[in-house]
Amino acid sequence: MKKLRHVLGISGGKDSAALAIYMRNKFPDIDIEYYTSDTGKELDETYRLVENLEGYLGKKIVRLKAFEDSPEAPFDHKLKSLGGFLPSQRFRWCTKTLKLDVFERFVGDDPVISYVGIRHDEAREGYISKKDNIQSIFPFRRNIWSEDVINKLLAPANLNEVISCLERVIDSSKQDRFKHLLKSTTSLTFTREKKLDRLFDLGVPDFNYLVFNFLQSTAYPLSKCDSFPLLDKVDVQIREDVFKILEDSGVGIPGYYKEIDFEVNGKKSSYCRSRSGCYFCFYQQKIEWVWLYEQHPDKFKLAMEYEKDGYTWNDDLSLGELIQPERIVAIKEEYIKRSARTKKGSSGLLVDILEDSEAEGCASCFI
Repeated sequence: MKKLRHVLGISGGKDSAALAIYMRNKFPDIDIEYYTSDTGKELDETYRLVENLEGYLGKKIVRLKAFEDSPEAPFDHKLKSLGGFLPSQRFRWCTKTLKLDVFERFVGDDPVISYVGIRHDEAREGYISKKDNIQSIFPFRRNIWSEDVINKLLAPANLNEVISCLERVIDSSKQDRFKHLLKSTTSLTFTREKKLDRLFDLGVPDFNYLVFNFLQSTAYPLSKCDSFPLLDKVDVQIREDVFKILEDSGVGIPGYYKEIDFEVNGKKSSYCRSRSGCYFCFYQQKIEWVWLYEQHPDKFKLAMEYEKDGYTWNDDLSLGELIQPERIVAIKEEYIKRSARTKKGSSGLLVDILEDSEAEGCASCFI
């Protein structure tokens, strides 16, 4: 029987870095393999974060690279094979080829638990491998289980089996309440999400032990374990906690999250980058492109050089057009207006405003 592996990917973003620190401190007995998928086009701050993490963890972070035999950076090698066809939100070949494929080659056919840094205050699932030997766990959330596991647990066809598991692992004083909820039919007013919340309200560890026992009869990687330390976990981590973990550890917050002041037509504001990823990532907002142009002009120039033969990073304008002085002024003014509107319904943190207003993006790059 193959040994169960525990892996955690470092994207260069705050959440995956904080998760690595969290897991080392909370669950030191889990032998985690850390890895990062290097496209060759990350910001320098990303590489420094990986180095700082290695020092803190006392463990090597494995660098995964696509096209290892190529003298070119992985991104450039793939781009050339596609005739200069740049990735976009509709055609995210960069994520699949440079991040996901190399990860799945790294784990091979071994049974794997993959720890993912999606926080409790995020309403998304992220990348879930379609390979049966890879199971995702979300330690920052109250619900550590992936959507596919929850769907299987709550499927009406599995109710009798789940009840049997419940009777084995949950205290008799709570069993009737668990059974009542598990048998309850969802509706427009009693949604699946409400049902799940009610089950967790009865006791997070109780629910986790129920899921774990249920998984023993499946092919999920955790079926190969007699125990799992995260079953008793009750704490959750949100964005503020992530920054605190990074600061308290001494690893530090990546420089691109730090706000930089600017002024336009007498109006003051600040900008930063909202997430990690390649410096030319097409998920960037226009204000982030302006940030790159003003704070990393060398990287911006390199990003411009990729725009040729009709291919551009943005659908509506080229980078050359974006950095025209009047365009930069317009982008900054619009950003200031949007920030003022968004602050009314958010934490007011700049990184929140940027993240809340953009598409989800590629979890494997940004988390």
